[in-house]
Amino acid sequence: MPFNVVDLPRAERAPRDPLAPRVLIYSHDTFGLGHIRRCRAIANALVAIYPHISVIIVSGSSVISSFQFGDGVDYVRIPGVEKQSDGRYDPHHLNLDLDDTIRLRSDIIKTVVLSFDPDVVIVDKEPIGLRGELLPALEILRRRGARIVLGLRDVLDEPAKLHEEWRQSGALEALADTYDDIFIYGLESVYAPLAGLPNQHLFADKIQYTGYLKRAVPSPMPPNRYPRITKEPFILVTPGGGGDGAGVIDWVISAYEADPTIPLPALIVFGPFMSRERRKGFAERIARIPKLEGLGFEPRLELLMNRAHCVVAMGGYNTFCEILSFDKPALIVPRVKPRLEQAIRAERADALGLIDVLLDPSQNGGAPRDPLVMAAALHALPKRLPPSQAFVPSLLDGLPAIGRLLAADLSAPVRGRLRDSGTAAVGS
Repeated sequence: MPFNVVDLPRAERAPRDPLAPRVLIYSHDTFGLGHIRRCRAIANALVAIYPHISVIIVSGSSVISSFQFGDGVDYVRIPGVEKQSDGRYDPHHLNLDLDDTIRLRSDIIKTVVLSFDPDVVIVDKEPIGLRGELLPALEILRRRGARIVLGLRDVLDEPAKLHEEWRQSGALEALADTYDDIFIYGLESVYAPLAGLPNQHLFADKIQYTGYLKRAVPSPMPPNRYPRITKEPFILVTPGGGGDGAGVIDWVISAYEADPTIPLPALIVFGPFMSRERRKGFAERIARIPKLEGLGFEPRLELLMNRAHCVVAMGGYNTFCEILSFDKPALIVPRVKPRLEQAIRAERADALGLIDVLLDPSQNGGAPRDPLVMAAALHALPKRLPPSQAFVPSLLDGLPAIGRLLAADLSAPVRGRLRDSGTAAVGS
């Protein structure tokens, strides 16, 4: 299949067959856009490779309905939960306590598993789900003989912190006892996210590095949808979901305020989770600078990434994949709290020559951000070589690799478990 285009509609969809293989993808989605965007990319790629299958994404994302899915993909939204800045979790909308919300989410997931009866399950990042909410469903799936896959991004956190979190939650046992495969959506030569965990012999042979997930140019939107500066070379500034991206946006705006000679204009996309107050303040400053324009949430950010000359971003997994996919010179300003994930990824990518890194000194209570430091980086950015010039082999092979790894379960026209037993869908 052409992995440079995932979202273009097919002229004729595959015939519907209730006996065709089924995939369930679980995404807990407590913050931001990363999880649902990663799961969407995988789901769309799988139905492009195997058009006869059905995929359901179970997600807590509050913005899942904003995204485009391929034929054969649908979703079930469970009640949302938000992670607060102090690490606590709270229900996003419901006037329930957290325990009741988790119980409700767990019951819905279990019901979907019982009814949909997937042949393959891909669990995104959290081995037992948020607060163990996935455990009842995983028990059912094991009894029914489904293939259970843990899908992990390239970097999770520093090894000691990950070990402690997974030890306390019971996730470590699940790596050995529950999962058939562990897909890491990156390259071992870039980073090995599970290397610091104990008892490697219990799960090391399950690990498969797929490469990063290449993103596509979506089908075009009507003309004149985007601001005027997108008709010429521009810098795209994206903080991902925007919930914790105020710092990088403030730094970029202050650079243009301090240095009007920065050659390229910039389009700043705020993201759906940036507070209204912060967005209003930024919009007022942007309106005073001719070389800046702002935009709210854009679920098809790939279109803007493809148009941009270069990118300034925080360095989350999905944004990093897009920078690689569209081969854009990039400046990453990673966050360092509450996790070191972005900083680790940025450091390794910088060492490989894929991107440039600029650390925000204020994140660790250091000196204030200097607008002229960012201005100097923005002057240099358009001259930077694109990531492809680093020549890292198999860097963007993730989506076709996942398709190959699941071929035994998904390539047949009918479901293997039903064909073998005829009773897999009955009972739990």
